[in-house]
Amino acid sequence: MKLYRGSMGRLPVAVLFAGGFAAYSSTAHAEEFSLNYESLSSLEVPLAKEIEDVTLRLTGLVDAPLTLDLEDDADSDFGFIGNFQLSAETQLSNQWTVGVAYFGQYELDTDENYSDNLAGFVGGVWGTFSGGNVTGQIREQTRRLRGAGNAVLAFDDALASLEETGAAYVGRYGPVILSGTLDTDANFDLGASFQRPLGNKDYRFTTRYTDGKYMSSDETTEFDARAVGAVAEFIYGSSLFDLGGGYEWLSSDVGDADRWYTSAGARTKLGVLSLSIEGHYGQLEGEEELSAAFGMQYDVARGLSANLGVNYEDAHLDLNGVEFIDSKETKAIMSLRYSF
Repeated sequence: MKLYRGSMGRLPVAVLFAGGFAAYSSTAHAEEFSLNYESLSSLEVPLAKEIEDVTLRLTGLVDAPLTLDLEDDADSDFGFIGNFQLSAETQLSNQWTVGVAYFGQYELDTDENYSDNLAGFVGGVWGTFSGGNVTGQIREQTRRLRGAGNAVLAFDDALASLEETGAAYVGRYGPVILSGTLDTDANFDLGASFQRPLGNKDYRFTTRYTDGKYMSSDETTEFDARAVGAVAEFIYGSSLFDLGGGYEWLSSDVGDADRWYTSAGARTKLGVLSLSIEGHYGQLEGEEELSAAFGMQYDVARGLSANLGVNYEDAHLDLNGVEFIDSKETKAIMSLRYSF
């Protein structure tokens, strides 16, 4: 069984992009949209309904995780996550497709939190232009595949980030996807990806450049940040292997710093069981950052799965008295998930 790219696991709330994982054009299918940039997302085919000339599509999921802190006497934390994504679109007489998309997520752990994102888009054979909460699109298009189950690999990204609101373009040119976003503070993100099968194998390569901001973990200093990154991916049968890395330049009134990192992972599917293992190593001015993740998903029935993730991270990075990154934990996350 061929392994297809998808998104699983658990990360903090991210942003929405109406154009989705692939560029929307008159030859693209609506199922290629991804209105959810959470790592916890449905892999099911959307429910669809035609009303006059408007097509409505809906996906969603519910997840009940149990989190164990393995470094703090295995304290447990029960939670609940539910999210959905809804889009409405229609095609004009000139073959352009216009629409709106909405994503909402409710999360309950120690606090209650609801987040939502909204975007509008217009697409044609020339690609898709969109506006709203769209600035996370390049990250999703060019990143490594997330791990199985509840695996989350910490630090596996540039620190540079954009504001949530902005404008974006995604265009597909044969096997190449070119994309760019611009936020309300004139920060920008540029990405490119190439994917093509050769024989019985599939290859994917991506690159990304980000010009944004980073707030230190102690929230005292904002850095101007520029970052470049690349990913190489190889799929053979039901197994996927990938390697990513990046370099980053950060500057502020308290000083400048350079950061580099590399991450690698492997994922395979054995019938109803999916397994993944990942590792990360990086340095900021000679100080190390480490993380690792193991994930497992067992498909119980259509849309219903049991999931496990064991995630480790360790980084204590200081720059001239500023707490740049400070994080150390090992957690196990078990959950029962249903998506539709």
